[in-house]
Amino acid sequence: MFQRLQQKWKVSAWRVLIILITFATGGSLCGYLGRQILAWLDIEQNLIRIPLYIIIVTLLWPLCVLLISIPLGQFGFFTRYLARMGRRMGIGPKPTSNTDVAPFRLAVFASGAGSNAQQLINHFRHHPTIKVGLIVCNKPGAGVLNIAQTEKIPVLLIEKETFFRGNGYVDELKAEQIDFIVLAGFLWKLPAVLVKAYSGRMVNIHPALLPNYGGKGMYGMFVHAAVIAAKEKESGISIHFVDEVYDHGAVIFQATCPIGPKDTAESLAQKIHALEHAHYPHVIEEVVTKLQKTR
Repeated sequence: MFQRLQQKWKVSAWRVLIILITFATGGSLCGYLGRQILAWLDIEQNLIRIPLYIIIVTLLWPLCVLLISIPLGQFGFFTRYLARMGRRMGIGPKPTSNTDVAPFRLAVFASGAGSNAQQLINHFRHHPTIKVGLIVCNKPGAGVLNIAQTEKIPVLLIEKETFFRGNGYVDELKAEQIDFIVLAGFLWKLPAVLVKAYSGRMVNIHPALLPNYGGKGMYGMFVHAAVIAAKEKESGISIHFVDEVYDHGAVIFQATCPIGPKDTAESLAQKIHALEHAHYPHVIEEVVTKLQKTR
């Protein structure tokens, strides 16, 4: 149940517990106040007393929950929760445009210079419902960190032991309200706990046409060198969902480029980078937009 609530509310496990405590405490307070009001009104007939109690409790419940949420630090969550409930019941204003919808927050995982991360940031800079909200990096000196600093985007610098033998930084990602993960030159294999937490909401881009030239150790120039050595006539990019196996998840999109007789691994890398920059942001936007419709 906790995992379902985590996914539904997009919060960490400890926040699910605090939210449930807020619900329970607010409900108890609501019931107590309702009984006190009935005692003050001094109504004895059950035919009037019971319906009146239900009406009083219904009116008091939102106020009680909001009151309890303040000291527990959940006021923001409950104001959004009650607003959604009100809209479903036809009470209060309804969203009139995409700008009224909380944006999907992307976390971009990168280990290097961050050219793809920069393209994603540029693409979503003024997007009404999608935002790059976090840069995740495993190398303290990586160029992507300079991009994050320039763009004023928060950074999560991860440590190997915690990543692979701890919680996979799932709690930290949930705390940042991350909805979707984009791998953009991230070289570590993702732990099962993270893959499970973001199943169907995590994509990677591979610099070759999968299923060929994928797997452990096949990244960057290693891929391009292998493609050239095999005398392939074309290469390209594969954008795919991430699972627990290297370069194995379902392919979402592929684009190709020709390989000429004079091409080297370096010249092929330039062609592949051009494909990545041209297609990755748009494919991410399409995938996330579909997810937003089921939110």
